[in-house]
Amino acid sequence: MSDRAPAVTPSRTAAVIPAAGRGVRLGPGAPKALRTLNGTPMLVHAVRAMAASRAVGLVVVVAPPDGAPEVRNLLDAYPLTGHDPAEILVVPGGGTRQESVRLGLKALPGDVDTVLVHDAARPLVPVDTVDAVISAVRDGAPAVVPALPLADTVKQVEPRTGDAAGEPERVVGTPERALLRAVQTPQGFDRRTLDEAHEQIVTEGEGATDDAGLVERLGRPVVVVPGHEEAFKVTRPLDLVLAEAVLARRRANDRY
Repeated sequence: MSDRAPAVTPSRTAAVIPAAGRGVRLGPGAPKALRTLNGTPMLVHAVRAMAASRAVGLVVVVAPPDGAPEVRNLLDAYPLTGHDPAEILVVPGGGTRQESVRLGLKALPGDVDTVLVHDAARPLVPVDTVDAVISAVRDGAPAVVPALPLADTVKQVEPRTGDAAGEPERVVGTPERALLRAVQTPQGFDRRTLDEAHEQIVTEGEGATDDAGLVERLGRPVVVVPGHEEAFKVTRPLDLVLAEAVLARRRANDRY
């Protein structure tokens, strides 16, 4: 019998960034992920945010179906710097976010066992939040989401659709705010769990917009770690103004 301890395969983490959408709420023009903040495309900021974690060795960017070469050229124009830069892989996406994430997962090498899924429209998530999500997955949670308590009271309404769209909506309930959280990204997963969720859960229409929700539908536990106010989603023109302000504050504090 050998006295040697068995070899331990180190845990490898990859991040998947679906960036195939156009972001119509920001108005006409370039896709949302390619809008610039401080002169740099949001997608580049998002890639840098994932690669800032020393645990992330690979970032897979899922481009529009016919736009992978252009996205590759864009990322090559903004190379990563600093500690052992992560590998960047660009793959074409699909018609929905869920399909794009699935294609990103298929591109991962076999030695990746922890996966982050991150919105390109959340370009300013701090590295401490990224590391907290990874740590919780490595500690045994199959799915982890960063989230913040709600500041506003939330009302459940009866939506108006069709010819009634735009009419006042009737309130049907007021959920207890203390039990609710506003979920952010990156969401973190045990890779086998996320693969199983995308294989088994089929959603209609535009597909899943929340990967943790797919895991919930498998009956697996999802846990929450503290999110961060700077991990907000850039969706409307006013969000661009706020993001520029965050970058200006980081520059003033020598954090960026």
